Parts: sequence; C-alpha cells; structure tokens
Amino acid sequence: MLPLPVMAAVLCGAALHAGWNVSVRAGADRRRETALLVAGATAIALLALPFLSQPRPAAWLYIAASACVHVGYFSLVAAAYTRGGVALAYPLMRGVAPALTAIAAFLLLGEALPWQGWLGVAAVCSGVLLMARGGGHGDGKAAPVALLNAGVIAAYTLIDGVGVRASAAPLAYTLWLYVLTSLPTLFALQHRRGALTLRPDWREAVRGLGAGGASIGSYALALWAMTQAPVAPVAALRETAMLFGLVLARLVLGERPGRRRWAAAAVIALGAALLHFG
Repeated sequence: MLPLPVMAAVLCGAALHAGWNVSVRAGADRRRETALLVAGATAIALLALPFLSQPRPAAWLYIAASACVHVGYFSLVAAAYTRGGVALAYPLMRGVAPALTAIAAFLLLGEALPWQGWLGVAAVCSGVLLMARGGGHGDGKAAPVALLNAGVIAAYTLIDGVGVRASAAPLAYTLWLYVLTSLPTLFALQHRRGALTLRPDWREAVRGLGAGGASIGSYALALWAMTQAPVAPVAALRETAMLFGLVLARLVLGERPGRRRWAAAAVIALGAALLHFG
C-alpha cells in the first residue's frame, strides 16, 4: 500500500502535528498560542520562500482555493471548541475526514484502494472516533460543527493532493498556504478575542517559531507523501497524530488516558499497519 519512506514521512509528520497541538493546549491562553503559531509559521515561510523553487503556474489556483478553505477550517475549529470540549470535537473532525477523503478520492480522482486499504482507513477512523468516547464529551452542540469541519478537512486535503502534484514544489506550496492564510486567521482570532496583541517575549517567540515550524513540517511531509502515493491512505495515516498526541499528553501534560483510549490507540496502530502491509 504505502512504501516505507512515504510511511515514515507521514508518521513523522503526524508526530509533529501532535507536538504542536499539545504545545497549543499546554498554553494558558490557547487563542494567543494559536496566534503565535500562525505568526511563527508565517515568519519562517517568508524567510525561506526566496531560496526555494516556486510552484508551477498551474498550482496557484489550487493554492488560492486551499487558502480560502483553510480560513473556513480555522473558523470552524474555533466554533467547535466554543460549543464543546476538545475531547469530542477534535476526534470527530480528524476521525471522519479520512473516510470522506477516501470516498471523494475514489469518486473524483479515480484512486481505487484494495480491500486492505479500505480496511486500514476504516480502522484508523474507528480508532480516532473511539478516542472521543474516552473522556468527557463536553457540549453535544459541537458535534454538527465538528462534522461540518470534517468535510472542510476532506475538501482541502483533496485540493492540496491535486495542487501539490501540479506544483512540483511541495515545500514552497506548503509555505505559500501559510502566508496566504495568516492575515485572515490572525484577524479572525483578534475579532473573536478583542484586542489581541502579539508582542511576544523571547520565550513566546521561541514557542511560536517552534510550533510554527512543526506545523509547516507536518503538512509539508504529508503533501510530499501525496505526490508519491494515493491521497486517501496518506490522509488516513496522518491521523495517527491522535496516537502520538495520546503519548505526548501523558508525558508532557500529565494526562492519564483510560483503557478505552489505549484500546483506540491500538486500533489506530492496526490501521496504520494495514495501510503499509496491505
């Protein structure tokens, strides 16, 4: 299903994804931590882009479309977390999205998977959804918003899966996404918070650059993998970030996952194995 180098890249990206999520959650002010991440990622992107090969002209329509969809994604994330807890909204968003991506990739891109591939996608999605039942669910009003955002995640995954192949420059493609989405995202954060002033001290600046770099690395590795393999299994394998997040939450935040969440982690690992060895 997935060659070993591709699988290793996606798993590394998943670990980075979990790392920056834990970093944001560890902060006392998550909106400020998110803003610092966006600002840090944008600073890295602006510094690096002049030294990289730029995306081909055919990719810019996809970059623009994906940037618009990503603004909607960040708005729905904020709306979901306003209505309910992370323990419900995050697994719903990330768990349902790969299944929608697999179906859409089959219908729109003609990327058919063998039965082992479908089983692997289903296992990863099931494990992530099972994690949603491992703790407090929060307000059930978050569920419709989270499910809507799962569709948005599937949409930008498909857009970027096609766009990055047309770009012939996965890293530059990723960096331009961050540049184009930064101002609308920071404006939305400020609008919801009121006067949101960054002016970070050096510790916050380091955190913002670190989290921003992890976010860039995570998505760049996923997009590179989509140039080497079908979109659906890459999108599903990327959700092993939930497994890495479980371990990091235990080690860094001191959280104690219950048996159900460890069982969910085992199901995710099984799905990842099926996507490689199937």
